[in-house]
Amino acid sequence: MNLSEKKHSIGIDLGSSSVKMTLFNLLNGENIDTVTYPQKEMKIESPKKDWAEQDPQLWWNCVKECFYFLKKRNNLQSVISIGISYQMHGLVAIDDNGDILFPSIIWCDSRAIKIGEDANKKLSKSLISDHLLNSPGNFTASKLRWVKENNLNEYSSIYKFMLPGDYLLFKLTGKLSTTKGGLSEGILWDFENEKISEELINFYGIEKNKFPDVVDSFGDQGTLLKENCHEFGLNDNVVISYRCGDQPNNAFSLNVLEPGEIAATAGTSAVIYCVSDKKIYDQNNRINTFLHCNNSSRKKRNGILLCINGSGIAYSWIKKILGEVSYSEMDKNAESIKTLDDLIFFPFGNGSERIFSNNTNIKSMFHGIDFNRHNKYHLIKSVLEGVSFSLSYGIELLRDMGIEVNTVKVGNQNLFKS
Repeated sequence: MNLSEKKHSIGIDLGSSSVKMTLFNLLNGENIDTVTYPQKEMKIESPKKDWAEQDPQLWWNCVKECFYFLKKRNNLQSVISIGISYQMHGLVAIDDNGDILFPSIIWCDSRAIKIGEDANKKLSKSLISDHLLNSPGNFTASKLRWVKENNLNEYSSIYKFMLPGDYLLFKLTGKLSTTKGGLSEGILWDFENEKISEELINFYGIEKNKFPDVVDSFGDQGTLLKENCHEFGLNDNVVISYRCGDQPNNAFSLNVLEPGEIAATAGTSAVIYCVSDKKIYDQNNRINTFLHCNNSSRKKRNGILLCINGSGIAYSWIKKILGEVSYSEMDKNAESIKTLDDLIFFPFGNGSERIFSNNTNIKSMFHGIDFNRHNKYHLIKSVLEGVSFSLSYGIELLRDMGIEVNTVKVGNQNLFKS
């Protein structure tokens, strides 16, 4: 395919199951080509109960494979920019040589819950409710504190810590930076003073020199290293122009930018993401408030996020244990089931559930199985319904908190295709 004019961009989406890369026309938004790698889900390692890890080098290898596929099918000399979307909350740490110190502690890892709970008791209530807008919970800051408490040698070797998308920026450009939105998703951002929360990092004993530079989500974030440009078939002037967590990015892609608008997604986890111009704090820690990608000092835009950890991962699990061939076949067979006859699936088997205040004891289950009436297709359909009802519950929870809900938008992807 010949792309003659320089008006194209590449979007990289780093998920926990795969990397997706899309080449598109900047002028009209036309999707020119899309690659996903690997075809089978990337593995999440769980060396101990409630742990969830991935190797950042695996992410980078998948990114490279995606570039190779795009390069084979397209002339990429017309690409002028790259945007990065990434799985949120994960902790990545490098030493002063740029080498990974330990596997990334990703979003569904629950090891730092106790640390977050202790912090919630000891930190001032006004700091949590007015400045952080969240309990430190099980997020990136608490994960980093866990490393300091349990692996001091590794912690001492950290030159910079970052989020998964920041690591891709580093590998692509050699630049070390994170975004304001990224810091807010790690519960490291002071919303009131619009800076890194000094009180939180002092409490956790996190040195400020371990932070990378802080930039906005939009703007020139670095030019690709020349060796990467040559390897991937790009011109020498390609810049990273955008970086954002996967949920605010999904909202952005659906044009969810104004208060009362909701973006819903059902990937590995299911998420309801609502935009608000208010500072929302939930003392029960069921929802979280982060900076939305279009937030500015002039026009405040926060993202209110409600997450159900067990969504696509539940569908992947049922596919695996039932020995199903493809998701499309599963969808077709589920559609043939007209009623579930009181069979219910609870999709809560992927780490602590935020909508139940980070409860680690709640697990997934099927309820109401009738050996005489139910077959495997009923189980498949019940997984889909369980995720759907959980999303519906989440929207009602937002309304009960007085959060404006006007419009719900979803993309034709993941479980919403089922």
